[in-house]
Amino acid sequence: MSASTAQDVIGGIEENYRTCLDTGLRVYSKAETLIKINAVTAVIFLAVGGFFGVLVALTRWPAVHLLPADLFYLVLTAHGAAVLLFWIIFFEMAVLYFASAVILNCRLAAPKVAWLGYILMLVGALLSTVAVLQGESSVMFTSYVPMQAAPHFYLGLILFAVGALLGVFVFFGTLVVAKDEQTYQGSVPLVTFGALTAAIIAVFTLASGAIILIPTFLWSVGYIGEIDTITYKLVWWGMGHASQQINVSAHVSVWYVIAALVLGAKPLSEKVSRSAFLLYILFLQLASAHHMLVEPGVSSEWKVFNTSYAFYLAVLGSMIHGMSVPGAVEAAQRRRGFDQGIFGWLRHAPWSNPAFSGMALSVVLFGFLGGISGVVLGTEQINLLMHNTLYVPGHFHATVVLGTTLAFMAITYLVVPLIFRRELVLKKVAQWQPYVFAIGVSGNALFMMGAGTLGVARRHWDITFGDAVLSFDYPGTAFLMMGLNGLSGLLAGVGGLMFVVVVVGSILFGKRRGAEEVKSNPIVFAGGKAATSYGSAHTLKLPGTITLVSIFFLAFVLYYFVNWKFLSEVWPLS
Repeated sequence: MSASTAQDVIGGIEENYRTCLDTGLRVYSKAETLIKINAVTAVIFLAVGGFFGVLVALTRWPAVHLLPADLFYLVLTAHGAAVLLFWIIFFEMAVLYFASAVILNCRLAAPKVAWLGYILMLVGALLSTVAVLQGESSVMFTSYVPMQAAPHFYLGLILFAVGALLGVFVFFGTLVVAKDEQTYQGSVPLVTFGALTAAIIAVFTLASGAIILIPTFLWSVGYIGEIDTITYKLVWWGMGHASQQINVSAHVSVWYVIAALVLGAKPLSEKVSRSAFLLYILFLQLASAHHMLVEPGVSSEWKVFNTSYAFYLAVLGSMIHGMSVPGAVEAAQRRRGFDQGIFGWLRHAPWSNPAFSGMALSVVLFGFLGGISGVVLGTEQINLLMHNTLYVPGHFHATVVLGTTLAFMAITYLVVPLIFRRELVLKKVAQWQPYVFAIGVSGNALFMMGAGTLGVARRHWDITFGDAVLSFDYPGTAFLMMGLNGLSGLLAGVGGLMFVVVVVGSILFGKRRGAEEVKSNPIVFAGGKAATSYGSAHTLKLPGTITLVSIFFLAFVLYYFVNWKFLSEVWPLS
């Protein structure tokens, strides 16, 4: 990217901008600065939360059992807040600003409001984290009542939610600016449409959080005498799970933009992909119902509707993206001449590019581990086998970490040269990082889901029950699973550390990326036009993608019915 800046007057407002030599887009300084500060803050919380995650894995490993009970629940709470909320939503703010101001080639609406939103988010995140580390708020990510945290724990979450909501409104305003000033032609690019989906779901999510966290805060300071437990859970999961639906919409958008920037890939059908995002808006947050399936205060009709008929429409959206993204990659590779056999396009893909490899691993692992386990966990009857077991955090790691975090790591390898204008340092480390991290987290997901299938409790500090009056023994395989989970946690921690070292090192010490570096080391295919314009691949001659999707469906059906067999063994008929 060019380091030069120019002056542009749009709508009577003077703005500093530079022209990106990689993409040809104008990048406005105020949007760029906000992207940088949100991304850096996100990476810091990822590092902190990842460290806590390693401590959790080592404590759950019976042979190590690192932390005492009080510290375990403190660390578990800090880990959940740092990685499920703070890391991801800070990064999503950067994605929203990139998908609006940069992709649409326009100025950012109300940058002062965006800065206010960032400050509220940062203050809120720090306030909640301090409350947890003080030892007064070990209520875990769900913070279920009647467990009570310190008032500043809830206040911090409220401030964080309000700040994020301001960022979402700035994103909406930027779309209006781009439309009014006609900085793009026709429909908004697909990545912007996906970000719009995430922003719409975010409004519902953050509103749910405000509805339940404000009275809970008042309860914690003594102004409200009681919070109904079932009401709290129902409304809280409107935030707690729907926040992960923001993640899904955001990381699917990231899949599309990486495929477009790296390979010039276009979706198989713009209209179909946009329809899949629409299904997310209408139905995806209904998946939060699977956290309520064992609650006696919710009707069976509500449970059945939310976890079957409506829920499957959201699954359809993910399946569409799961075919469209690899299909777009295959179509792009075949256009470039890599058309030998069924998988020649896949063998010749740029696997040494951490942006591509991270995206590809995110697609596959999110689908096979996160998607399949999510549908199984969201089935009312089967859920009874796994609710409140380690299967649930195993599923979380397959979706939020292998899906969202890995995708966000992948796009960071493009953000550093495009936005920070720095060459990556330790390029071999960067090349290996997605694989190390993906293998480690895949182990976490698989071994926790395996232990959960054997009945290992989700939140218990010690699966040996060494301090219990009445002893209880899990099958020996469960202890093996938890040991392997601990080893996987260490490997995932190494992968996370590799990412932080490469990103921070590149920002601080990476070679300045100018015209010569852009020419000698291009990272964007064909000027990035595929990411910024409307268009489709217009082909269904995709034997590789069809084969991969067929394998996915076969695995899906087999695993689904295996779990029904497990259920039949719990309730024998004779």
